[in-house]
Amino acid sequence: MTIQQIYKLAVELGIKHDLRGPAKVKKYLERAKKKYEKLPKDEQAEFDAEKLTNPYSDTRVLNDTGKQVKKVLVGIDMEVPELLLADKLGDIDLVIAHHPEGQALASLHDVMDLQAEVLAQYGVPINIAESVLRPRISEVSRGISPINHDRAVDAAKILNLGFMCAHTPCDNMAASFMTKFIARKKPETVGEILEALKEIPEYKEAARRKAGPMLFTGSPENSAGKIVVTEFTGGTEGSKEMYEKIAAAGIGTVIGMHMHEEHRKEAEKYHINVVIAGHMSSDSLGVNLFLDELERKGIKITPVSGLIRVKRK
Repeated sequence: MTIQQIYKLAVELGIKHDLRGPAKVKKYLERAKKKYEKLPKDEQAEFDAEKLTNPYSDTRVLNDTGKQVKKVLVGIDMEVPELLLADKLGDIDLVIAHHPEGQALASLHDVMDLQAEVLAQYGVPINIAESVLRPRISEVSRGISPINHDRAVDAAKILNLGFMCAHTPCDNMAASFMTKFIARKKPETVGEILEALKEIPEYKEAARRKAGPMLFTGSPENSAGKIVVTEFTGGTEGSKEMYEKIAAAGIGTVIGMHMHEEHRKEAEKYHINVVIAGHMSSDSLGVNLFLDELERKGIKITPVSGLIRVKRK
């Protein structure tokens, strides 16, 4: 496969497993095209044309060497040390990062709109979800702006290594997997959710490493109520003000990857149970589902940088 083919596969899988559904993603792309067509010529020249076919701004090819890809080095955070490792190994055709780098990192906030639409599906009015989320998107944009986005990208170019990142597509796959898993298990208490998560190999291994599923608010004996997977995809953590709206929508338990303390306190304030599955383990779940597709196409995988590699049939 070429790097472009791998990139396009990531986007296709992201759309297929998007919690909004492919039809809504298609409408999102149509709106992006209309917005582009209305721009003045000088602004069209600055427009990221990938947004016309890829709804995930945090997923991009960062350095395309034009090589045919037979072996990839894959991890959660792939920066200069991991690129030097790839160069040292000598037989790596492509480095795949989960967390975004380069322009994909600079545009991370652009995917956060996804969160509002997912919450709307769970009963939070879309106008409220968007209004509450908008200040948080601006906050994330400002926080990202001073980062040295291209540090790892520059290293990849000097080393002549193929480099790409696949963030939201993999998170979508993890979120879809988790939503179906919980629907199948039908846990009635928070404790049953924790027990069920440890049946998933990535979380079982993470628990052994002392980084597995944890209860952030509530107690194992609490009734789970309506369970939602709202904190798995959509760039990064949303607004802490959202938990009041989530509670009003009748949601009892939130399953997430990670959560800051200020968000945890808000969830606790509104009596929402919070189960944190684990960051690296949840990222590994989504990346593994993508890597399984690559292996079926004959690509050899070398995992590194926090990736708990689990193969599925």
